[in-house]
Formats: sequence, C-alpha cells, structure tokens
Amino acid sequence: MNQQPQQPGWNGQQQPGQQPQGWAGPSAPQQWGPPPQPPKKKAGAGKIIGLGCLGVIGLFVLIGIIAAVASGGDSDEGSKKPAATVGSTPKGEPGKKADDTKADKPTGPVQVTAKKAAFKKTILASGDNYTSVSVTIAATGKAEVHVNPLYCSIIDSTGSKHATELAVDEDQLDTTKLAPGEKTTGSITGKGKFTPKYVSCTDGLIGDAVRADVS
Repeated sequence: MNQQPQQPGWNGQQQPGQQPQGWAGPSAPQQWGPPPQPPKKKAGAGKIIGLGCLGVIGLFVLIGIIAAVASGGDSDEGSKKPAATVGSTPKGEPGKKADDTKADKPTGPVQVTAKKAAFKKTILASGDNYTSVSVTIAATGKAEVHVNPLYCSIIDSTGSKHATELAVDEDQLDTTKLAPGEKTTGSITGKGKFTPKYVSCTDGLIGDAVRADVS
C-alpha cells in the first residue's frame, strides 16, 4: 500500500519556523487606568452676553434699594420734627405786637354798631307787630354828633327799608348831642315783623350815612 505523505505539523509536530495552530500573533498591549474624558465645550457668546445683562440689572436693583432706604430715613427725620403751632412765630421773624392783630379803630366822625333786640311795647304801640334793633352811636371825631331816631332806618334781608316808628319801644334811642368821645345806646323800631340785615344812620338830616350790619 502506498502511504500518503504527512503534512507538516500533523500529529502535533511543529515544523521549524511554523506558527502553532490557533495563534493569532502577539496581542496588543493592555491599557490600565480611567477612560479618557471627552473634550469640554466652550461657552457660547450668547451665554456670556446673557450673564453680563443679569449683572447690570442686579447692579441697578441694588442702587434702587440703597436710594429707597436713604429717602425713607430722610422722611422719618422730617416726620419727627414738631409741627408749627397756630399763631407761633417762625425763627428769624420778629413777632407782631398784640395791637397789630386788633381791628383798626374808626377814623370817621361817627361809629355805629347794631344788634337784634326784643321789642318792648309802650302804651302808644298798636299791638306787637314791630321789629326793634339796638343801636350804639359813638362820636369818634373832633366835632359833636347829632343823634335822633329819625336819622336812622332799618334795611331787612329782602332789601326793604323800614323807617323808625317813634314812641312804640320803651328803649327808644334818645335825641341828643354827643361830644367827641361820647356814645349812646337805644332801640330803633320798624313796623311789621321782618329780619333786620343792617341799619343806616346819619349825623343830622344832611350828614353822611353810616352803615352797620345787625349781629
């Protein structure tokens, strides 16, 4: 029988220079330690601008808070200051004399004042349908003043004029002459019931009329 020639390496025999079966060659060297980190991404330009804007806004907010605190302190100090009382004189201004606050004295020859009065009828009065006003006449000039109830009249709230009725009121104004500095008081009476508004009196028949509101 013919025997087939054996192939090299059969029966576990390795020919010189022949690589063993199943050997894939030298393996790659193994690496030890943590895996490499991926490269970091750089921040975009938009993100940088946004952070800058937030910083500017924060600065303005801080300035506003500081200003509010400062103004609040000023207002608190102002509120603690005592308020000026009525009639008090500010510093640096001379105080006014008490005489300056009084009404000026009349400079004319006659001064007249009037106020409401109760009607006191006499036996000559025809009933109670009258209205009386108490009048004070003062001579404030340098000459005598002639006083007569007929020189006075009463004007009511509607503007109607009422002449003086004689001898109907017990307190009727006297007919007299006043020396400078003197005064007299009496009632002048009109016919009817009305609301007196003011009186008008003259010094004599042709003197200037002096008007006085009825209080």
